[in-house]
Amino acid sequence: MSGVWGERVDYRPSMHIRWPRAAVVLAAVALIGTVPACSSSGSEESVPSAAGEAPADATIPDATIATTPRGEVREGLVVDRVVDGDTVKVTLDGEQVSVRLIGINTPETVKPGSPIECFGPESSDFAVDLLDGQSIVLEFDESQGYLDRYDRVLAYVWRVLPDGTLRLFNEEAVRGGFAYERQYSDGPYAWKDAFDDAQRNAQEAGAGLWSACES
Repeated sequence: MSGVWGERVDYRPSMHIRWPRAAVVLAAVALIGTVPACSSSGSEESVPSAAGEAPADATIPDATIATTPRGEVREGLVVDRVVDGDTVKVTLDGEQVSVRLIGINTPETVKPGSPIECFGPESSDFAVDLLDGQSIVLEFDESQGYLDRYDRVLAYVWRVLPDGTLRLFNEEAVRGGFAYERQYSDGPYAWKDAFDDAQRNAQEAGAGLWSACES
């Protein structure tokens, strides 16, 4: 069955991926159908919106390369809760799962035993403003697998704007200086070139954490 922005494909997880809970297995199968110290804050502000409606005028860079998903997608979803700048909670087929955003890493704010890192609160606030309670599309990347070692679903998060167009939040976070580009797997992920470009732009502009945090 074809979706609006991509195809839902009947895939089978690779044998090397560990599926520890039956509920997570069902959720995955249903996908068919080193941080610096802080010197100051300096977060860009964004405009929250009513639940379910993505902010139309949030202060984020306009030079967004990613406009359409390339891989398997799951549509019609809503972000239940933002955990931090790179992790959200989403309900898939009745099961609430953690979704870890592919290709980015944000300063820690909620990691047990770890201090709050420079620009962590700003990164989390950025995610809350743009994602909390908002309509999204998840895009999956077979090259990265479907679960990480903490049993979180791995995906790109696309915001659905009021006019129906999409914005790739992972890239927006990097381009705005709210996240670092980060590759965790051995092979590159699908949007790596776009995220690398976004990070270069953020560094050159001194956006977000690149000016707020000491190297």
